[in-house]
Formats: sequence, C-alpha cells, structure tokens
Amino acid sequence: MNIVDIVYNPWFSGIVGLILIGIVFVCAILAVWLERKFGADIQSRIGPNRVGGRYGILQGIADAIKLFTKEDIIPAKADRLLFVLAPIIVLGSGFMMIVAIPFGAIVIGDNVYPIAATQMDISIIYLEAVSALSVLGIFMAAYGSNNKYSMIAAFRNTARMIGYEVPLGVCIIGVAVMAQSLDIVEIAKAQSPLWFVFLQPLGFVIFFISILADMGRLPFDQNEAEEELVAGWGTEYSGLRWGLGLFGEYIHMVLGACIMVLLYLGGWNLPKFLTGIFVLGSLMPIFWFVGKVVAIVFIIIMLRWALPRFRIDQVVDLGWKVLFPLSVLNLIWAVALSLVFDMFFGA
Repeated sequence: MNIVDIVYNPWFSGIVGLILIGIVFVCAILAVWLERKFGADIQSRIGPNRVGGRYGILQGIADAIKLFTKEDIIPAKADRLLFVLAPIIVLGSGFMMIVAIPFGAIVIGDNVYPIAATQMDISIIYLEAVSALSVLGIFMAAYGSNNKYSMIAAFRNTARMIGYEVPLGVCIIGVAVMAQSLDIVEIAKAQSPLWFVFLQPLGFVIFFISILADMGRLPFDQNEAEEELVAGWGTEYSGLRWGLGLFGEYIHMVLGACIMVLLYLGGWNLPKFLTGIFVLGSLMPIFWFVGKVVAIVFIIIMLRWALPRFRIDQVVDLGWKVLFPLSVLNLIWAVALSLVFDMFFGA
C-alpha cells in the first residue's frame, strides 16, 4: 500500500480526525491561559501564578478539575432536554468544523499532503454552515434556561449573526471566485506565491471584523455582556456544562483564526527551496501555518483589552449599513480582478 492509499483510507482519516480534535481541544485550553497572561501583561497585572509556577501553566488543568467537581444545577422550571443539549451543540459545532480544516501540510518531494481529516469540494460552505450551529445551541440554552437575561442574549446573538453572516458569506464568495474553487485546500494552494490579503485587502478587513462578531469576541460579545445580562445565555449554567460552552467559544476562536489564515494569509504555502533543504523541511509548512494562526489569536486577544463593547444597535448598523455594502464592492473587485487575470494569464 503506497502513501496515497494510506492518506485516503477512511480509517486513517478517522484517526486523523480524532487526533486533530484532541489537539484543538488542548489549543483551546492554551488559548484560555494565553488570554489571561497576555491580558494581564497589557493591563500591568500579574495574572495566574498559583498553579504551575510563576507563569501558572497548569491553571487550565486546575480549572478543568474545578468545573468537573462543581455542583451541576438545573433550574426547576428549565426545559431539561434543551438545557442539557445546548452546550453539547455549541461544542459539537466546533468539532464538526475540525474535520474539514487543513492544519498545515506535509511536503514530500513534489507532493503536498494537507493535514485534514477529509477534503470536500465545498468545504468552505460546509464550514460556514456548521459554525452557525453554535447559534442554535445558544438559543437552545437561552430558551431552556427560562431566564429573561438569557433570552435577551439569544435575540442579540441571532441579530448579530444575521447581520454578519451575510458580509462573511459575500467575502467567501470573493475568495472562491479568485481561487475558482470552494475547497479550502484549493483556496490555500491558489495563494502560492501571492496571498489574497494583498489582492483583496478590503475583503480581509471585512472578513476579520465579521468573523470576530461571529465568534462573539469583544467588542461583539453582547450576548454575554456581564454588566447588562449577568452572563447572558450562560446565566443559569454552572460546573461542567458552563465549561463546555466556554470551551466551545475558544475552540471557535482558534478555528476562526485557522480559516482566516487559509483564506487570506496563504495557508501553509512556503517556497519549495525551504521545504527541500533538509528532512525537517517537509514539516516546515506546519510550523509556518501554526505561527500565523498564533499571530491572529494574539491580535484577537489584544482587541478584547483595547476596545469597549459596542451597543447592539451599533453592531447591527455596522453589519448592515457598512460591512454589507463594502463586501458587495469587494466582490465586484474580486470578479473584475479574476477576469483580468484570466484575460492576460489564462490558458
């Protein structure tokens, strides 16, 4: 059996998928720690330092133990089925995204093998669809909690999602037009040697803002808004169920950064002379990809401490009155640029 047969074997894909889920879950734990330490540095605070030495590197494990051992409380008038299933849906949405995202690639000779559980012809559409399931999970949590603050959070989240999924989708169409594919692997390959961020800078800015809102990160966390809604959709949750919802958000943050790198920042693409220098050169695309993802995560974390939370009316106005018209303008630019490339460089 040659390497191609191994890579495309369903059992091998399943094992790769499980490994990637585990890696992303660990990355989400690291992202929680990173946000605490980086936020503390920005605000001149110490940050976690009680567990795991000076840098508190075991704080995430300590938090996990705490969440596992805390009392699991379900309100008396809650819809138990929805209340229990909601965090699982939020977390499951992230796991469903993982199977279609390539986390770098391995280069062997002239062959490039993306590190992904599966490769679909319409993988970018699939990713946008399953990511929206987290919105369903949040609405289930709010309705099942039988709490007015949770319901306000659910309606805010739905209004935000509708307002930002549209420009997000239009930007994805612009990228697909230039790459002539809806497969995220082919989109990444099409950016060798020129990244799409240089061809569509406006689209990159719109996509970044939209995916930030889609992830519910500050300044777009109106569905939690502790000062106004206690804790939003998670007001009635405690212990492990609350932890699942939290990890679902951080998993979406990590995956959102991966998608941004794949669509606009060239993915894992490196010049061939770098991947062929020595044996470890075959793995260099992985480190290159991970480095860009970490840089995006740092920017997302930094924005949390740099910007105030917007009001929900400002969020809706920004999505419909600013980002949507600009995304249509960017799509027109992408189509025109693609036609010009085909005219002068097409076969």
